Amino acid sequence: MAAIEQKSSFAIPKLAQDLIAGTIGGWAQVVVGHPFDTLKVRMQTQPSPPIYKNAMDCFNQLVKSEGPKGLYRGVASPLAGIGLCNAVVFMSNGEFRRILQNGSNRELSLAEIGIAGAFAGSVMSFFNCPIELLKVKLQTQDPKGVIGANGKLEPPYKGVLECGVRTVRAHGIQGIYRGLGITLLRDFPSYGLYFVTYEGLKRTFQSMKKNPEEQLSTFDLLMAGGLAGFGAWIPAYPQDVIKSRMQNDPRLKSSLAALRTLIREAGARSLLSGVGPTMARAFPANAATFFAYEMAMDVMNKL
Repeated sequence: MAAIEQKSSFAIPKLAQDLIAGTIGGWAQVVVGHPFDTLKVRMQTQPSPPIYKNAMDCFNQLVKSEGPKGLYRGVASPLAGIGLCNAVVFMSNGEFRRILQNGSNRELSLAEIGIAGAFAGSVMSFFNCPIELLKVKLQTQDPKGVIGANGKLEPPYKGVLECGVRTVRAHGIQGIYRGLGITLLRDFPSYGLYFVTYEGLKRTFQSMKKNPEEQLSTFDLLMAGGLAGFGAWIPAYPQDVIKSRMQNDPRLKSSLAALRTLIREAGARSLLSGVGPTMARAFPANAATFFAYEMAMDVMNKL
């Protein structure tokens, strides 16, 4: 959105603006996107032979057995964590952009925006990995129990806090960072293309305005944010499947072992397992993320 001149002596620092707006955007993303994410993770981690025919069958079985609230299983972790992660990625992205600007106010090229986004994604991975691990464990656990580190059945987790405590007790602090390597390999290219797609579309929509000073409409922002969600998954989806498998099964010692097991049991096509609900989620969740971010920034710029 067009920059708004500060009219008040009170000005929120840019870093704090990115932090606050990113948090609000993250909350909007969770509220809109978590049901789709639950379906995605269940499709990604189901055993072989599969228990779900497709995403719709997964939806029907989950709602039938647990009701609509089943779609929000494990939501406490991302609601608390995705707000933080989104704050980190938007704050890091803003800071890396300012580093590339080197004290000037020049408009960055899309390549530079991609570089800033990719490095912001790598920073975010260190926060995102444990949050997603707990989310995956809670989303996929069977009401009868969960598989422990020794391969035996243990009681199901009662909530995100107990899940975290039991994971650390069983595996140490490194236990909640299972899958960090593959998370980095996912988030570095993903966030680079994420911000390139968003900023590129905003510039395209702006160039189509008859009046260059005219602000982007709500529709423009929602379209740019939603399509950026698609862009983020293009270079990242197979890594996400491998990460979910590895984080869900403590017997898999590495992402490479998870990949080999996945291909051996379900074939190479399984690397796209759950892509349907992921893409169905991508547009509304990321449209909500960027729109909430922009609105929050707009409010703070008017203070």
